[in-house]
Amino acid sequence: MGEHGHGTGHSHAAEGHAGHSHGVRADADRRWLAAALALITVFMAAEVVIGVVARSLALLSDAAHMLTDAASIVLALVAMRLSARPARGGYTFGLKRAEILSAQANGLTLLLLAAWLGYEAVRRLVQPSEVEGGLMLATALTGIAVNLAATWCLSRANRSSLNVEGAYQHILNDLFAFVGTAIAALVIVLTGFTRADPLATLVVVVLMAKAGYGLLRESGRIFLEAAPADVDPDQTGDRLVAHPAVVEVHDLHIWQITSGQAALSAHVLVAPGGDCHGVRRDLEQLLADVYGITHTTLQVDHAPEAVLQLSRDEPGGVEHCGDPHGPVHRDEPHPH
Repeated sequence: MGEHGHGTGHSHAAEGHAGHSHGVRADADRRWLAAALALITVFMAAEVVIGVVARSLALLSDAAHMLTDAASIVLALVAMRLSARPARGGYTFGLKRAEILSAQANGLTLLLLAAWLGYEAVRRLVQPSEVEGGLMLATALTGIAVNLAATWCLSRANRSSLNVEGAYQHILNDLFAFVGTAIAALVIVLTGFTRADPLATLVVVVLMAKAGYGLLRESGRIFLEAAPADVDPDQTGDRLVAHPAVVEVHDLHIWQITSGQAALSAHVLVAPGGDCHGVRRDLEQLLADVYGITHTTLQVDHAPEAVLQLSRDEPGGVEHCGDPHGPVHRDEPHPH
């Protein structure tokens, strides 16, 4: 009660779980990413040489894409090491968002590479060049096998992490690229239609742009402190205020520290005579069970008499919060 409230309730249960299996999980993830990196690096070097000899834009574009694949995995590995460091100094959450920076970098490289390959493909459509279809076909088929193995490796890692998902999307798009290249090579071998090479590249460009935009959008939501996509803050506030002892909930904030790790804070006003500590425990359990949010900070106070008398058209909480944020939730109809 009083000015400081009845609790800043930190539920560390989830964080315990998250640091948790993360030790073993992170080590396993690193091994799978390293295996995929080795496969890609070896094949990429060979493909550059073959692409130049065969004069195939599709093969060179695949090699360029594989270079970004390798870079994305290196970024993912570095980000995983940084995010595993304990919180200290001014970094009170540690460096967990290094993973999101990696996801943004992966999304951006996909978009930039798509733009460059799109330009080159259009240029080749206007001015087609000779392509060694047979060599191109053999390399593309080998590339499919290598990328299938690399994709399988990354699918074994924890893809709920945007960081790992970014690397996975790179590899998956490269697999699609090799399938398109193989089809184009077969067309060239059978018909001599060399424009199939840049046409296959354009199909891959569309896939790359879609994957890159998705990564930038999801990582951008985390940097902008948006609530997780599957959590509606207004609905969450209504669920909290539905507790029999709760009069009002305001200053409700829900955000993601990193992918798969959400946090919530709120100021909760309890009816006079209510058990503030009991209410806090009830609400923390509700948030964990319904929304999977276990990193919570709830300030719980007894509601001043003035707040109890406020009409629903007036802003609540101004008397005790100097700078209130967001809507006020009461157990009565209110606009969303």
